[in-house]
Amino acid sequence: MWRIGQLARMAGVSERTLRHYDKIGLLFPAAVDRATGYRWYGVAELSRLERIRALQRLGLPLRQIADLLDAPEAQLRQAVAETLTSIRRDITALAATAAHAEDHLATPMSILPQQTTVGPRRLRVRHLRLDHPANLATVCPAPPATLLTWLRGHPTGGFAAAVTTERGGKQLILPARAVVRAVVPAAGVIQAGQDLFGWLDRHHMDVAGPTVEEHLLDADGAQATVLEISVRPHPHKT
Repeated sequence: MWRIGQLARMAGVSERTLRHYDKIGLLFPAAVDRATGYRWYGVAELSRLERIRALQRLGLPLRQIADLLDAPEAQLRQAVAETLTSIRRDITALAATAAHAEDHLATPMSILPQQTTVGPRRLRVRHLRLDHPANLATVCPAPPATLLTWLRGHPTGGFAAAVTTERGGKQLILPARAVVRAVVPAAGVIQAGQDLFGWLDRHHMDVAGPTVEEHLLDADGAQATVLEISVRPHPHKT
């Protein structure tokens, strides 16, 4: 029989770990001296400990290992397969996060774009035709207001736009859609829009609808703009 410190050294774990396993019912000592409180372990406990550590190396959490220590091999293999699928999913997500971080470091940008989905929306708007983005400031009402532009990048000529109105106008329905969104100070909208179109191009996304500019105003008078572009993956790029 071995004391807890001896078992810890033999197995390459800490005494704290063995006490934790005892506390959660994963690995009990073979015996406990009532007078001293010393924990004693034998070969059966060493074997069980090695199995616990092996299952941990396979990616299984402790809460699941307790149910699998004495389970049939088929059940164990199923659990490992499910864990492997989850790990691969996490790796894919981390790789995408790393790619976004590398892109942000490689290309100075005024925004931090986010991909999300939004529900349908009904607006009453007044349609316009503009010659240059600089003209947008003159046609957009004071916030809170919404401005829409039908652009696929930096304009090379005239383009269509629309602004929300409380009277008259026409109803416009935006369907539920995938979007790329960024929140920017009111004064930086034009640069942010250019940066956002560049981001879409680098990430192989096509514009799938109007760019929505939500001009916001809080109770303290501070202003900001939410830029939102409907997107879809580019069909010929990956």
